[in-house]
Amino acid sequence: MNLYLLLKTLHILSSVVLVGTGFGSAFYLFMTHRSGSVPALAVVSRLVVKADWWMTTPTVLIQPATGIALAHLAGWPLGTPWIALALGLYVVAGLCWLPVVALQIRMARLADAAARDGQSLLPAAYWRMARWWEGLGYPAFAAMVGVFWLMVFKPSLWG
Repeated sequence: MNLYLLLKTLHILSSVVLVGTGFGSAFYLFMTHRSGSVPALAVVSRLVVKADWWMTTPTVLIQPATGIALAHLAGWPLGTPWIALALGLYVVAGLCWLPVVALQIRMARLADAAARDGQSLLPAAYWRMARWWEGLGYPAFAAMVGVFWLMVFKPSLWG
């Protein structure tokens, strides 16, 4: 196996972990929000934070490292339109993800405290953060779908 194929395999697998973990975590927390169960929200929000630390964070670093190396090995300049746009969309997703991580940590702490105190409702601050969390998730996910599309089709966009 050559270096290019090894990096490509790592790039593809890490993209699956990145987007799969993000989408799966979002689905479970979104659906648990609909249940309104404080104990369930305490558990799920804590697990979402762990998933981000254990799976999303490493892949966030692996993706650009392997992608840039692949472009170099293939002889594609980073200014190649589809690569430049993919990198830009990746930055957009990251700019949405960073506040989402902070929100998730704060939400998990509020849910844990409410569950520990036997409260049947979460504070209004939790739900404000949940709306921001959800609102930032949509553009992040759309940006990553765009990155996937660009990686697969490699369109000539301009120039």
